[in-house]
Amino acid sequence: MSDLKNFDKTPEERDIAHHFHAYTDARRHEEVGPMIIESGQGIYVKDNNGKRFIEGMAGLWSVAVGFQEQRLIDVVVKQMRQLPYYHNFGHKTHGPAIELAEQLIKLAHVPMSKVFYTNSGSEANDTVLKMVWYRSNALGKPEKKKVIARNRAYHGVTIAAASLTGLPNNHRSFDLPLNGVLHTLAPHYWKEGQNGETEEQFATRCADELDALIQREGPDTVAAFWAEPVMGAGGVVVPPATYFEKIQAVLAKYDVLFVADEVICGFGRTGEMFGSITYDIRPDVMVMSKQITSSYVPFSAIMMNDRFYQPIADESHRISTFGHGFTGGGHPLGAIVALENLAIIKERDLVANAKETGTHFLNRLHTLSESPLVGEVRGVGLIAALELVDDKAAKSVKVAGKLGRLMNETMQRNGLISRGMGDAVAFCPPLIITRAQADDMFEIVARSLREVEAEVGVA
Repeated sequence: MSDLKNFDKTPEERDIAHHFHAYTDARRHEEVGPMIIESGQGIYVKDNNGKRFIEGMAGLWSVAVGFQEQRLIDVVVKQMRQLPYYHNFGHKTHGPAIELAEQLIKLAHVPMSKVFYTNSGSEANDTVLKMVWYRSNALGKPEKKKVIARNRAYHGVTIAAASLTGLPNNHRSFDLPLNGVLHTLAPHYWKEGQNGETEEQFATRCADELDALIQREGPDTVAAFWAEPVMGAGGVVVPPATYFEKIQAVLAKYDVLFVADEVICGFGRTGEMFGSITYDIRPDVMVMSKQITSSYVPFSAIMMNDRFYQPIADESHRISTFGHGFTGGGHPLGAIVALENLAIIKERDLVANAKETGTHFLNRLHTLSESPLVGEVRGVGLIAALELVDDKAAKSVKVAGKLGRLMNETMQRNGLISRGMGDAVAFCPPLIITRAQADDMFEIVARSLREVEAEVGVA
């Protein structure tokens, strides 16, 4: 790799000149420039000025085993020497893809049949939507094509996945969502619950709204429902008690498939191997990415049950092919890293660590609830959020996004990388984090909150 410092311009200037960033205000980026991360070790990363940060978001919700895990590096090198690439088109495959599919099926908490490989969560969700349509045609139900996701959901950014996503900025100016992709109420009791409504009553209202939407659209036209066990980019929304029990009853009533998006929750994040286990979800399809390889290699997988798979297989036989796939789908480097990554998660009992250390961290976050700026503390396992407000009684802010941005910037200045989502700030550290490191992370959060309180004049 060329040394970034061997040029007349600084790395920051070169980035501004040529690099168009994801999820960024391009004009503001031209003014403020990038943060350049040069190395990582464990739960920490360093920038190009040598400053060390706790990576409180595990990259993008994804580096389960931490940075610079030598075992993952070693298996990549070994696989590169043996078979650096092969595909799975036309009856071809390779050993790591076969073994990983077997391992994933064994990990499933409900009966699953097949695994299909893609390269990202967005690609995977796009693929599942295509499969849903393909399956409906196979069943002779061409009208059963509509799908339902939730407000504030995040399922990706490709055209279909962005349509499933329920965040306005993923739709604005993109001419999205696609027709036939519908959205229902976000299960955020603190924000959406009505005065006097219990958590269970709110869950009932969410299910009733879904039921009414299906009836309004016509049960014979609705094919599938998408949900993250815990909403990630929508603000770390933890579902209320009995929510998924009631939702699944509605889906069963109308023969609607359940697609569980485990891209963030999967492989230990919620303190169970899958978020679907945490919330007793029995999905037809599970979408997996991010922590499947700790994001060392781009990789994703779709796991489906026989109810979903068999009509698709029949249709592929009738047509003579399932006309969909990706050059890098099931890539041997991704598959071998996934296998080793899953082995590390099991051997080091990182799922239990997520539950135990996550509970400790969340309990410490709850001590910040007395702050005049903290509206809600929420989370499960090693995923959590602070929701900031100007008015605690009204659960509101004067300028949307201002407090979240200020808190995020303050924590980063103090050595903790988080992510602002509106006026919530998220925490999703690597699953390897220790109790002592979680305490270090909390101390930065607490100190930063005090500084923000002082800056806005409520200290």
